[in-house]
Amino acid sequence: MHVGINSTLPALNLHVFQPGRASFMCNNSTLNPVVSSSAAPSSTRQHLSNLEKLLQKTNQTDPEGVVKGCSKGSVETKGKVLLEGLKLSRIWPEMSAADDMSPRNLNRLQRLLSKTMEYSPRNNLGSHWREYHGCYDWSGLLDPLDENLRREVVRYGEFVQAAYHCFHSNPAMSADEAPLPRHVSLPERSYKVTKSLYATSSVGLPQWVDDVAPNLGWMTQRSSWMGFVAVCDDKREIQRMGRRDIIIALRGTATCLEWTENFRAQLVEISESDDPTQKVGCGFLSLHKTPGAHVPSLAESVVDEVQRLTEMYKGENLSITITGHSLGAALSLLVADEISSCAPQVPPIAVFSFGGPRVGNKGFANRLNEKNIKVLRIVNNQDLITKVPGVFIDEGLKQDLDKPEEEQRNESFARVFNMLENNNPWAYSHVGTELKVDTKMSPYLKPNADVACCHDLEAYLHLVDGFLSMECPFRSNAKRSLARLIDNQKSNVKQLYTHESLSLNLERRDSFSISMISCLPSPSG
Repeated sequence: MHVGINSTLPALNLHVFQPGRASFMCNNSTLNPVVSSSAAPSSTRQHLSNLEKLLQKTNQTDPEGVVKGCSKGSVETKGKVLLEGLKLSRIWPEMSAADDMSPRNLNRLQRLLSKTMEYSPRNNLGSHWREYHGCYDWSGLLDPLDENLRREVVRYGEFVQAAYHCFHSNPAMSADEAPLPRHVSLPERSYKVTKSLYATSSVGLPQWVDDVAPNLGWMTQRSSWMGFVAVCDDKREIQRMGRRDIIIALRGTATCLEWTENFRAQLVEISESDDPTQKVGCGFLSLHKTPGAHVPSLAESVVDEVQRLTEMYKGENLSITITGHSLGAALSLLVADEISSCAPQVPPIAVFSFGGPRVGNKGFANRLNEKNIKVLRIVNNQDLITKVPGVFIDEGLKQDLDKPEEEQRNESFARVFNMLENNNPWAYSHVGTELKVDTKMSPYLKPNADVACCHDLEAYLHLVDGFLSMECPFRSNAKRSLARLIDNQKSNVKQLYTHESLSLNLERRDSFSISMISCLPSPSG
């Protein structure tokens, strides 16, 4: 007969009952009387009855008593006290109090608050890689969000985080000599960095700024390290993805002159375009095209490296993935446009942008569509940066006017609208397909999180990792650690989690150390 003690008490406490189980076999036990082969059946029935009574008594034993019998400093006891204070049923109402106390939920909370990064399963994309790279504009993959696409989006975002980390670890550049090679700590070992990318502003700060604030240092430099080009060189990862991937990762705004360029928002024509209606933001184009004193322009660097890599891996299945955040998201579109014409046979190009502003007008959007450049814009509904520039043209109205019945009904108004769009220097338009997330859907972030939090890249990756669909709540089995989010946005995280992260002794030592510790540095030139 199977006693089934495991079903009533944790495995940790089995030792409490071992002597009792052993006593079942003692000759002197009342539960195991010496019965001869001719004994009456009533003896057997009495034996079973006594055993059943004992098991019922065991099942009714107060588990608290068993826990109290354990050592005072046991992990289980401390964990139980922590979980009682968390009151997780407020966040997940469907969970009972018993579920709150379960070791499984304690482990889950510890995992979410730990420094160890855990990822969603990385399935074999194989022959479907073109769909995840946007060949059908991610149709049917966004709402609900496909688990493979979620993992790829988060992975590309971590390459941008690596670009931020590399820049902030050494932001200064010499004005008198060419920069030395940099080391970029990538989020995974299957890629190697092949080229550093620099962006240069075409404007400078007036002399009085240096007189008033002479110690700004790198904040006033014209050229800065902007990102990198990396290529997958791991055979297993190439097989999983179905192709060899070339990644271009670009960080967001950091220096004073980059901020200055952001505000130069007047639309200007693209010099390489024969169509005068195709226009982009003046500041973005400046950072893209301007060479520095000792570094080439961003456009020149990326074209040269893509040409070199496509020639090196000629004959293989290749893809080019450009990813960036904020200013980097804007420059990603210009880089995609630039490299789309750099060779006769350019591999498929896709842009994964996080929190990107508008870059050009409708003519520029049409230009990218004609070149078959696929763009997936990850947008936080609370992020103001994604709504600028272009405050005078309403995109919702523009979409309504694109409908045939509305055009017939408002033909005269549509003509006026198009005239304003073609001549207004602020008539910006977004490009590509949108994946919209929302800060308010996260159970960990405050619903009134500030502007900086709503635009923060780690907050974006947190929201993507938990996103199921617009009609579903934050997924309960989200994998991404909360440690960096708490460190970056402590004032915007609900106090429940900031307090408990301290209770669990999981304070961050270094805001940039997460996910970088286990990675080997990759040389770049």
